[in-house]
Amino acid sequence: MTVQEIRAFNRFYTNLIGALDYGRHLYTPFTLTEARVLYELAHSSRTDAADLRAELSLDAGHLSRLLSRFEKDGLVERAPSESDPRRQRITLTKDGRAAVVLQEERSQQAVRRMLDGVGAAEERELLAAMGTVRRILGRPREEGRRPGVLLRDPVPGDLGLMVHRNAALYAAEYGWNAEYEALVARIVADYAQDHDPALERVWVAELEGRPVGWVMCVRDAAPATARLRLLLVEPDARGLGIGEGLVRACVGFAREAGYRNLVLWTNDVLKAARRIYQREGFVLTAEEPHHSYGADLVGQDWLLRLRPQDGGPGPDRPA
Repeated sequence: MTVQEIRAFNRFYTNLIGALDYGRHLYTPFTLTEARVLYELAHSSRTDAADLRAELSLDAGHLSRLLSRFEKDGLVERAPSESDPRRQRITLTKDGRAAVVLQEERSQQAVRRMLDGVGAAEERELLAAMGTVRRILGRPREEGRRPGVLLRDPVPGDLGLMVHRNAALYAAEYGWNAEYEALVARIVADYAQDHDPALERVWVAELEGRPVGWVMCVRDAAPATARLRLLLVEPDARGLGIGEGLVRACVGFAREAGYRNLVLWTNDVLKAARRIYQREGFVLTAEEPHHSYGADLVGQDWLLRLRPQDGGPGPDRPA
């Protein structure tokens, strides 16, 4: 009976989301598989063809044909991987990112239409049910296998949660006061109110259906320089490589956007984060004691050079 019920649910949900005619359902030229590949390219820190094939369980020939079409349409570029020339690195072009943004907008509109008439109590019941399905069917089957982590763009509520979790965690772990919460709220509010999607971005790390990490890439006041801000991973999700994935996504985005430098400011007590920055190639350029957030701290400036200083104009508008 369980098998038949699951198959019946699959048929119901496939029709509900228009999976059988995905492109027409959302008024886009992409099939469901094509849309998923574009989504992964936009949101994952791993963009080698082999990683895509493994992540999406796609046939190698099918994926190759799909990427060839994307390349012909000017949506992606292919080149040897920097870490392993035998592997093929896939990156979205400007047109490719625009296609993903449109796809995201249409998808969100479709979900909002689906939820029309659903009350607050029913919405909570629906979210709980979906969480249960993902938790039971999505958990690792092999001993020691790590659960999958999705890096995605923020949806309504994520930025507010970003402020809340920063304030709550740093208060609990380091005793920082509301001064830090006010700083984070200003940073996030400035981003939400006015940012250029081509040059600035926020990533949310999602584990088993819940947000467990955040990072932000924004323009800095210095010419051709981006700034990494507000890296945070929930305590129960640490040790899974989420922090590294968020930082790599930020570095990759900054490089593709044409920035020459990526900088960040942190404090010496944040030792785990500092180790991640060092592994990714950031170099400590300055440090200075200060009293902030109700604590005596040592602030540190870190720099990662993304390209030679004569490597082109790059984005140079002030943050």
